[in-house]
Amino acid sequence: MTPSIERVAMISLHTSPLDQPGTGDAGGMNVYVLELSRRLAQQGVQVDMFTRATSSKTPAVIDVYDGIRVHNVVAGPFEGLAKDELPSQLCTFAREVLRAEAARDPGYYDVVHSHYWLSGQVGALTRDRWAVPLVHTMHTMAKVKNAALARGDSPEPAARLIGEEQVVAASDMLVANTDVEYHQLVDLYGADPDRVEVVHPGVDLEEFRPFDKAAARARLGLPPHGKVIAFIGRIQPLKAPDIVLKAAALLGEWRPELAGQLTVAVIGGPSGTGLERPESLASLAHSLQITDSVRFVPPVSRAALAQWMAAADVVCVPSYNESFGLVAIEAQAVGTPVVAAAVGGLTTAVADSSSGILIDGHDVNDYAKALEQILLDEQLHSRLSEGAVLHAAEFGWERTAKQTLEVYQRAATNLGVDRR
Repeated sequence: MTPSIERVAMISLHTSPLDQPGTGDAGGMNVYVLELSRRLAQQGVQVDMFTRATSSKTPAVIDVYDGIRVHNVVAGPFEGLAKDELPSQLCTFAREVLRAEAARDPGYYDVVHSHYWLSGQVGALTRDRWAVPLVHTMHTMAKVKNAALARGDSPEPAARLIGEEQVVAASDMLVANTDVEYHQLVDLYGADPDRVEVVHPGVDLEEFRPFDKAAARARLGLPPHGKVIAFIGRIQPLKAPDIVLKAAALLGEWRPELAGQLTVAVIGGPSGTGLERPESLASLAHSLQITDSVRFVPPVSRAALAQWMAAADVVCVPSYNESFGLVAIEAQAVGTPVVAAAVGGLTTAVADSSSGILIDGHDVNDYAKALEQILLDEQLHSRLSEGAVLHAAEFGWERTAKQTLEVYQRAATNLGVDRR
């Protein structure tokens, strides 16, 4: 008999699903947790999210959608607590989560779904206390990140590596975003292959859809006939925004006729080690003598982000590591080709030569050449744009939620099964 899943405890400790993506530690994971929860709720599943409160003004409980309730758990100071300091608050956070459930009847939740290793530590405790299955999604992995560090970035500490290994061992099921992540979990973390399921993240195909480019540019104050390259994401070495600026500068040298009509839109805010030098990207633009071509835009709403993607001729995602790359799939859904690094989940999110161009490595010359092709070859741009829409159509959040619900049911079946 297939286990029934009616209530899910969704744990996202280090960043709230309600935070604006592109600021602080908020990014693709925030979108993932919120969109997945929305689609689960639409299928009749009650979702309770647990996240750490970061403001005294935030209500303890917020009903954000029908069927979705967010619990803002007080654990540590509201502000000024860096992500690497959060392990010190795990006990307090876990205690408050357990307290919230204690007011319910036994067996209230059918499954716990944790996101990122910090949440997984709490999820492992709740699993044992509530006698319900634990499903975990890594989103990023320290061993993968440390193997491909960007210049100027700091390696993840040993405590995180150990914590991730513990979470992998404790989980009844692990959700991998792609086949690449599946093999990383099995090969690097010793995960049981039978307890790892690949479920691709999705894209909101109603929010991210083809828009009129001219109208989008007029709305955003962009030149109607210029060439626009967009970088969208948190400003930190991992995301490699410097490569976009360097490639644009090189492109201007190769094609002087482009220099006056090229706009590079950098949309996002500093995060992680990028907080140490928030002005570094503006300084780089000045040293490359392209300040007049670069437009820095603070994080924007999802609707505005879709407009920026539609206004761009190409979106560049040169990250050193991505578990999936939601920005890439969202840009393609709008009909904008993507130039991306051939790393991690980006090899799934982008269909090379069909919806965009994948680049091996991080040689600026390679990115400049790919951008040049897309910007100057109208037939190629048109073909990739059409392919981008078709490729993105294969990724919908409804499918993600349906498959995740099936993983929950498998986890419930696995609960208590001997893992030796």
